[in-house]
Amino acid sequence: MNTLAFITPDGSWHSQSLPGALANMAIFAIVGVLLLLICFKIFDKAITKIDLETEIGKGNVAAAILAGAILISISIILAMSMS
Repeated sequence: MNTLAFITPDGSWHSQSLPGALANMAIFAIVGVLLLLICFKIFDKAITKIDLETEIGKGNVAAAILAGAILISISIILAMSMS
């Protein structure tokens, strides 16, 4: 049996070894971060009146707080959907 198998023979994602668990953790982390960035970009484009990245670059603290709240909200949603 391959210890780095991402899906065990019973069809679950629970690894039977430490390297397999670390590999699964890395995959979920990469997928989670990519989805977070994609969702943030979609949300930023949906808000047509302000560009959050430009406003944060100008030093707008309110825009930075809004962006942080958006990222935390998306992170919670992604974490709940992955568990």
